[in-house]
Amino acid sequence: MKKSLILLLFVTLSSVFAKVPSPGDTAYLFSLKDQDGATHNLADFKGDKYVVLIFYPGDETPVCTQQLCEIRDDYAAFTSSNAVVFGVNPASDKSHKKFSDKHQFQFPLLIDRDAVVADAYGVKGAVMNKRFVFVISPDGKIVFAKKGKPPVAEILQSINKSSGTLNEIQR
Repeated sequence: MKKSLILLLFVTLSSVFAKVPSPGDTAYLFSLKDQDGATHNLADFKGDKYVVLIFYPGDETPVCTQQLCEIRDDYAAFTSSNAVVFGVNPASDKSHKKFSDKHQFQFPLLIDRDAVVADAYGVKGAVMNKRFVFVISPDGKIVFAKKGKPPVAEILQSINKSSGTLNEIQR
């Protein structure tokens, strides 16, 4: 019993203190289903689109709802910046579907049931995901990583700034 308690404590602490990737790091590749059962593979966007990952603690919680509704309200700016957006947390497909339908999100909510992806990105908390936003460039590198609820303009700015840098490199 003592060994299992120590193991549980170790696993919990390693999740709490997991390294969050920084700009310049290679993004962790994953494949997750959304609220409608469609599978989304990060590798499918490589060389093509920016990917915005919004890790959030829970469906229908006040700050999470506000954050995702702000993204929804400026969604056209993301698509015109060549970006796709995904919300990510371990809630069920039914919970995500209800949340998405109620607030009319144009972007998928991914089901990270065992928090494997949250753990890989260092945002798995002891009880729930930490609130964190990542932007991944078409070359698979993280260009933005910020804890909390950054303003939509700041997220878009990271895409547009990186896009200009990528265009300079590609010339």
